Amino acid sequence: MNPSLLLTALCLGIASAAPEPDPRVDAQWNQWKATHGKLYNENEEGWRRAVWEKNVKVIELHNQEHSQGRRNFTMAMNAFGDMTSEEFRQAMNGFQNQKHKKGEMFQEPALAEIPPSVDWRENGWVTPVKDQDDTCKYKPEFSAANDTGFVDIHKNERSLMKAVASVGPISVAVDAGLASFQFYEKGIYYDPDCSSKDLDHGVLVVGYGFEGVESDNNKYWIVKNSWGTKWGMDGYIKMAKDLDNHCGIASMASYPTV
Repeated sequence: MNPSLLLTALCLGIASAAPEPDPRVDAQWNQWKATHGKLYNENEEGWRRAVWEKNVKVIELHNQEHSQGRRNFTMAMNAFGDMTSEEFRQAMNGFQNQKHKKGEMFQEPALAEIPPSVDWRENGWVTPVKDQDDTCKYKPEFSAANDTGFVDIHKNERSLMKAVASVGPISVAVDAGLASFQFYEKGIYYDPDCSSKDLDHGVLVVGYGFEGVESDNNKYWIVKNSWGTKWGMDGYIKMAKDLDNHCGIASMASYPTV
């Protein structure tokens, strides 16, 4: 079969397989499309709405669990609402796990006092959040493109904490492929399904802290993302800290030499 005819047949098959839309969310769907400038052809509309409705239900269920005290963070619909998790990973999480030239290892400061919280945004060290759609494909700072070398950090959160406190913002890679990450809104992000090995997205740790009285389950990393300021907490996410290297945040940490 002609490739173009095959693609058309596939699209028609997908459209016909899409479930009937829920009329109760017609206004919500139309408002979401208008807000994010979404335009679909006749064959695509039904499928995209079905994906969107499924994501709405995922978000609502999660937030119900949050209201019951079973989750530490909330989720919210955003511009990625018509994408499946697989599509989202392919489109937004372009990190390639390629080893850069072996650099020196971070020498942890022996006598320096490590504060319980750090936020380098307060010192003017962090540039504004950008949208990777506006800057082509996001290139993590550790992609070894235009720098002279790197300092690698030992693969544990204590070393990462010391590096953030003494050096400044640190480049890391994380697993950002779950729907809970895709639609993160606010709070300390923890998802038991988040992998510490399958890393697919480059981000920047700009600090750390804790909520309320410091304990084992309320510490977080302050992480700068590249999906625009309408995602998460003005483009940032608080990721669980000291919980067994959650999402692999300490697995590939480094900073460039200058």
